[in-house]
Amino acid sequence: MLFHYALVDDLIKKEEFEQRVEAKIEECGDLIDEPTAAMLVVGELGRAHVKIGGLSGKSSLFSFFGKVIDKTELKLFDRADGEKGAVATLLLGDDTGTVRVVLWDEKAGAVAEIALGDVLEIIGRHSGKSTQEIYALALRKSTCDISCTLPTKGTGTGSLSSEPVDLDAILLALDEPRAFTRRDGTTGTMVEAVIGDVQGTARLVAWTPEILADIPLGTPVHITSAKPNGRGEGRAYSLDEKSAVAITDSQIAISFTPLGSVTDQGTYSVTGQVKKVQEPRAFTTRNGRASWVRNITMSDGVDDLKVVLWGEKALIRVLAGDRITVYHATAKPGRYGEIELSAGRETAIMIPEASPIEIVFEGTVIMSKAGTFIDNGNERYLLDKTDLPRWREIRVTGTVSGDRINVKTWEPLHQSLEEIQKKAKKLHNTLLP
Repeated sequence: MLFHYALVDDLIKKEEFEQRVEAKIEECGDLIDEPTAAMLVVGELGRAHVKIGGLSGKSSLFSFFGKVIDKTELKLFDRADGEKGAVATLLLGDDTGTVRVVLWDEKAGAVAEIALGDVLEIIGRHSGKSTQEIYALALRKSTCDISCTLPTKGTGTGSLSSEPVDLDAILLALDEPRAFTRRDGTTGTMVEAVIGDVQGTARLVAWTPEILADIPLGTPVHITSAKPNGRGEGRAYSLDEKSAVAITDSQIAISFTPLGSVTDQGTYSVTGQVKKVQEPRAFTTRNGRASWVRNITMSDGVDDLKVVLWGEKALIRVLAGDRITVYHATAKPGRYGEIELSAGRETAIMIPEASPIEIVFEGTVIMSKAGTFIDNGNERYLLDKTDLPRWREIRVTGTVSGDRINVKTWEPLHQSLEEIQKKAKKLHNTLLP
């Protein structure tokens, strides 16, 4: 009973909890035992058990069941104050996902009595480092049964091991290299990427960026000595000087989630047809940079799903009716409770019609809070250059993607004062509400 009381000790006193448990047993005609009655009382007080997939919520305390997939041995260490400490980690799973459960000090000693396949009932809180890591406040073995996906050998998933693994995957997205500073003050360069395989998608960090240089997106690769990183959300690997990446001709199938099976949390890859498209909207980020957001709706013929495109991805040329594939997008509840996918920097989007198109366009340069535009009175495009003469007629050459022109060259158009006044009047009329 004390185990379950820990979930509600901030709501009612121990004596009242015990009275409610006894009343619940009597109410059920003595057909339930004390632990079951305690769970029912906890549920009535709003602290019911959740699935592992629901541990990313904002609650300060969680209770859940999970099957032991992997575990570490007890490890002793010295604290800063000179005291001895102990720690062990469990990997628990159910049909909604997996979570790392960290046992500290006296609780870590219980790891010797826990076997793979055991089902545990856990009361815990977030570690503060990741929503996929829980610090156990209490735990006990349970007699209930749980079905979950077993570890996939050799991929680093479903395991607490940090031993390097080999992977066959497709390179889906690759960021620009960026500098970082090590703990000793020295600097280096790293690059982040997204890869996909039969297990889904994963983040990839290369601490030696040249290892991924000159590999086109969409290329199958064989990755040697990728070190798993299980502390974040979803799969993640890192590459160092011992790793290698080689292009292969392997046929690699990436698994997709049906749109109707996407929940309000987790990372997904989906495919379908664009049903609705909204125009990109400009906004200013917290650091003062201009960016864009765009909402689209996908359909797989059975279900619809809202996808929010952020940043440069909001400017991708996408039309209703296009077939679109979205890799490694994050699910979350929308403003009105609906489920939506957020496609940001780490997301890869593939659209057959998204190839840049050459363009020559003449119009007037307009500058606003939303960016720099060129407008001919009938069409308007966002320009990637900002150092252009305001309200001047120019001719730009470049490539167009969606509503944006990537400018290669530009030149002023020489016009008479009468022509300028005439076009200015026409443009003014188009801007009137």
